[in-house]
Amino acid sequence: MSGARLPGAPTREDRIVLHVDMDCFYAACERRRDPDLEGEPVVVGMGYESGESHGAVATASYEAREYGVESAQAISQALDLLPRTRDDDGPVGHYRQVDMAHYETVSQEVKAVLCEVADTVRAVSIDEAYLDVTDRLGWTGAAVFARNLKAQIREEAGVPASIGVAPNMSTAKVASDYDKPDGVVVVPPDDVRSFLAPLSLEELHGIGPVTARALRSMGIETIGDLASADRGRLVDQFGERGREIHDHARGHDDREVEPVGQPKSLSNESAFTEPTDDADRIADRLVTLAEEVTTRASTREILYKTIGIKVVTPPFDVHTRARSLSGPVDDAALVETIALDLIEEFEEQAIRKLGVRVSNLAFVEEDQSSLDEWNRNCSNDQQTNEPEANARSDVASNDERERQTSVFEFT
Repeated sequence: MSGARLPGAPTREDRIVLHVDMDCFYAACERRRDPDLEGEPVVVGMGYESGESHGAVATASYEAREYGVESAQAISQALDLLPRTRDDDGPVGHYRQVDMAHYETVSQEVKAVLCEVADTVRAVSIDEAYLDVTDRLGWTGAAVFARNLKAQIREEAGVPASIGVAPNMSTAKVASDYDKPDGVVVVPPDDVRSFLAPLSLEELHGIGPVTARALRSMGIETIGDLASADRGRLVDQFGERGREIHDHARGHDDREVEPVGQPKSLSNESAFTEPTDDADRIADRLVTLAEEVTTRASTREILYKTIGIKVVTPPFDVHTRARSLSGPVDDAALVETIALDLIEEFEEQAIRKLGVRVSNLAFVEEDQSSLDEWNRNCSNDQQTNEPEANARSDVASNDERERQTSVFEFT
């Protein structure tokens, strides 16, 4: 099916689901932090110390994989495979220790982008998520939408992604793996069976080496073979899982893209085309972001106790600032006022990206703290705290800012 969706509630085949999968995510994060690593073989590992034999590869860049490096490989073996010195302008291998705090920060920046473009986002790991954009576009616009999203992730978070688009979650995941790295693959409803049929069994989510060997012993070699196989035989061999992989091979997957749990915070972010220190532009953008966040909170009847901003300065230095109220509120004017107050610290600094966040959310009816009480609390803080104490509460250290940033999220 192509063209605009039929009027009325969408059918299963009308759904437009994206699977966004970050390419070699840990290595990409290290390259964002150190651009000199671009194009070089990069291995990210854990548990390794020089001269010791323990330690395993967490992520290997595609350049490193060309030398035979694989995930879960012993680091000592991986480093032996990589070139140690540069020869005739050739590549040289690089090793980086896993830095989860940094990767989580980048992951939240990616998720913030996803939440800007889709109302329904399901993050399934630090480097992948599903989006349902059925209500935002038809199949004719799916490819352009996916390409623009990939470019936006690269621009605002500084890392590459591959995106698969399909009528369901299972096929979308296969599609995102199909043209890695940095690819976009769109599989409209009418093309699902023909797209899946020639692929190897391992390409289908949920089929690992053991299951693949068992299926091949039954004479099933491809996803197309699996789709044509006797369903009862599969159920006899694999139980309920046999029914599931048979459905997925046939392009059937009724799972809804549903967020996991309640959001920890509501936020919105926006990047400038070029970093700017124009105070008026920065203030205008901040007010717009505050309005968008508070409108979403009000629409969903969510109260919030903490109001914060996120500021990204070149190249990708992340700073967060926040203030907490004495109780939860729904007050758009207060959010705008606090956001503009917090941004004053960055006066005359070039800013690449801005964000506004409300957190410490309340999802049930609660009495709101009055603005007068908030003002009294602010006044008391100013009277009782020395400047250094104020700095500790509102201006976090670099390490504390990194930890704060990891909360700047939807889950």
